[in-house]
Amino acid sequence: MEKLGLNEIRTRFLEFFRGKDHLILPSFSLIPQKDKSLLLINAGMAPLKPYFTGQEKPPKKRIATCQKCIRTPDIERVGKTARHATFFEMLGNFSFGDYFKKEAIEWAWEFVTQDLKLPEDRLWASIYEQDDEAFEIWHRVVGLPEHKIVRMGKEDNFWEIGTGPCGPCSEIYFDRGPDKGCGKPDCRPGCDCDRFVEFWNLVFTQFNKDEEGNYHPLPHPNIDTGMGLERIAAIMQGVDSIFEVDTIRSILDHISQIAGIEYGESYKTDVSLRVITDHIRSTTFMVGDGILPSNEGRGYVLRRILRRAARHGRLLGIEGPFLSRLAKTVISQSCNAYPELKEREEYILKVIEIEEERFRETIDQGLAYLREYMDELKEQGQKVLDGVKAFKLYDTYGFPLDLTKEILQEEGLEVDEEGFRREMEVQRERARAAHRITDYMGMDSNVYKLIDAEVSTRFVGYHALESHSRVLAIIKDDTRVQSAAQGDEIAVVLDQSPFYAESGGQVADQGLLLWDNGRMEIRDVKKLFGNKIIHYGRMIEGTLEQGDVVHAVVDREARLAAARNHTATHLLHSALREVLGPHVEQAGSLVTPQRLRFDFSHFSALSSEEILKVERLVNQKIMEAIPVEVFETTFDEAKEMRAIALFGEKYGDRVRVVKIGDFSIELCGGTHLTNTGQAGMFKIVSESGVAAGVRRVEAITGFEVYNHILNQDRLIGYVCRELKTNPFDLEGRVQGLIAQIKEQEREIANLRAKLASSLVDSLIEAGQEIGGIKCIAANVEGQDIEGLRHMMDVMKDKMRVGVVVLATASDGKVHFVAGATKDAVAKGVHVGNLLREVAKITGGGGGGRPDMAQAGGKDASKLQEALSQVCVLLAKQLGIK
Repeated sequence: MEKLGLNEIRTRFLEFFRGKDHLILPSFSLIPQKDKSLLLINAGMAPLKPYFTGQEKPPKKRIATCQKCIRTPDIERVGKTARHATFFEMLGNFSFGDYFKKEAIEWAWEFVTQDLKLPEDRLWASIYEQDDEAFEIWHRVVGLPEHKIVRMGKEDNFWEIGTGPCGPCSEIYFDRGPDKGCGKPDCRPGCDCDRFVEFWNLVFTQFNKDEEGNYHPLPHPNIDTGMGLERIAAIMQGVDSIFEVDTIRSILDHISQIAGIEYGESYKTDVSLRVITDHIRSTTFMVGDGILPSNEGRGYVLRRILRRAARHGRLLGIEGPFLSRLAKTVISQSCNAYPELKEREEYILKVIEIEEERFRETIDQGLAYLREYMDELKEQGQKVLDGVKAFKLYDTYGFPLDLTKEILQEEGLEVDEEGFRREMEVQRERARAAHRITDYMGMDSNVYKLIDAEVSTRFVGYHALESHSRVLAIIKDDTRVQSAAQGDEIAVVLDQSPFYAESGGQVADQGLLLWDNGRMEIRDVKKLFGNKIIHYGRMIEGTLEQGDVVHAVVDREARLAAARNHTATHLLHSALREVLGPHVEQAGSLVTPQRLRFDFSHFSALSSEEILKVERLVNQKIMEAIPVEVFETTFDEAKEMRAIALFGEKYGDRVRVVKIGDFSIELCGGTHLTNTGQAGMFKIVSESGVAAGVRRVEAITGFEVYNHILNQDRLIGYVCRELKTNPFDLEGRVQGLIAQIKEQEREIANLRAKLASSLVDSLIEAGQEIGGIKCIAANVEGQDIEGLRHMMDVMKDKMRVGVVVLATASDGKVHFVAGATKDAVAKGVHVGNLLREVAKITGGGGGGRPDMAQAGGKDASKLQEALSQVCVLLAKQLGIK
């Protein structure tokens, strides 16, 4: 058996199926396209769903891919087993109504025995127990002995998800030898031991399951196969674990070198080495596809994986950031198959570096709080951490739930996951915007089911804002109807449309459908798979019938305003690259008639000077009135022109190019001006950060800039009238007022300090002696938090051994500060713990160090009660009864 490297196996697989007349597609992005049922691509067939459902015509009936995938349900087992991983590559060959079982089985056998040269005597197959056809092919055609074809039940060898396409499976197994098995005489595929490894699953999609559970034969059955690249590489290289496969082992060895730890020395350190190895692969590929760390969705998946890897680095004793160094090894091992990794290497490394640094800054503080929480649980004899506290660790200190669970488990504790999820849902409800409920295919699946696969819409809106169109389908309340009447909220499919459907960050056109005695307002437009354009809106008057011809009219002013902003977005992109550097890449955009929003890769806030440079450059290009050229060409020709492609976007052979002189050239499907001068003027209204390594610019053009200037003039006029000055003297007048206010604030601070100093001696005099420590607890009215801190410091300086807790109340809320002298701390005082208990009485919380702490409370009526407990709690802390 030839010992092949992982990269060689990938190449051989794709070339083998190229020889079988398959179209070889590059891996799709990990970000699902038009499929909101998935956060991340988790299987080789996932990006090909529209071809399997018939909603989109495949570019060829035979396709093969090597698809990068992410799965996280078993993340807790990663590192603890030889096979579990969050990142993997899936080899697959697919047939859409072309070949079927015979070819799929024969070619699979040919590839593994003739190309990979796996010994036939170590190969087994499993089939669905009722699939006699597959048995005959394996036994009669391939020649596999009958005893090596194992029949299994529906749970193991039948693929289905709810209703829809489904079918039996056949799996190919490799026998690793009796020494890897359980020793039972009947050991064979399906046994729980490690002897037989399943490495290729052939799915024969031949039925359609209806709502009643009946299976109907499909007129054109499909083939969907999946072979884990890492798993077959482990077999070919004769290793027991995917972590010992050549490309993956090189990453693991790099970590071992950084940590100064030998792999195989101990189970505990091996787990950490394997966790980091897997997680840095996931992290590198996710960032490479444009995913950024965040607290929502796929960004949260990335954040928890990256931070989990960082924490295991700390467990290995690695000091400082190290993940970006490992990412370079991942890139070097995989860049031939995935060239985008090398193209975006600088960006990938920077995003990882920033996120790891952010985690480093927060983890120590978060760990301190978690340690306090665990100490509390142990003191109280409890085992479960409150979900609210777990959520605080997540929300404030960036601790993913699984990280909190992991640390707690090391101490024999657990977390109230249900309570955590309740808090998470409360936060989501606050932030959740109204959106259309989606499922399997990412848009309304009912819409997909109701519209024939052959139906499509021709978009004519690049060159026309009006068209005469025929109504192909009307949908109301998730039901296909023949007609609609006044007041109905409906969705309409036309044979041709001038309406731009929401895409590429540009919002949809709005407008009207007009016909004799009838009118429909179009509010939104979506493009579904298979070139179906759905027009959502409300019937204003009349009746609309399927088959009617309507006059479709786009709102001309809104379209032109959106075009101003879209062309300006391209100018902005190029200006940012010129001013900040070529590392700037688009990370997201929004184009509306009112404004534009552009997210881009950059690692620090823009200075005022940089913003002015960018703004001036865009306006310069507008004033030059450069013609905007739009044309179609091949993707390869566009790359030769150095056209900029969108991060993570999938392009076909033909692409649309938008070229603005020598200043900007991008692939884009949006609507644009014919000349930059039509934009009028460009104004940046804000610049901010939205994620690690991503900045956001919001800007306006055209009449919105004019309106902005009018509003600024009105504001300046109002301020001048109130300050009794004119626009030319306004700056000097404001500076004078600021100086006056600062002087008055200094006088107030001095008066407060004098007042506080006059109280200090009397408060010290009134303090109690507790175990040789002066204990002072007082409510100081009229002081802010800074005033309290100043008083506390003065009092500590005047005492040799003492504890001070001061409080003030304002607007129903309470503020506490506490301090302890060095000698008091030496006697066992911890004011952070003490103050936390005091604050609880007022419905608040807080804490801090042994010598200094701060806290807040919600119920000012309990302030006096809380202060009365300070000396009691101090005595308890000192063990005085």
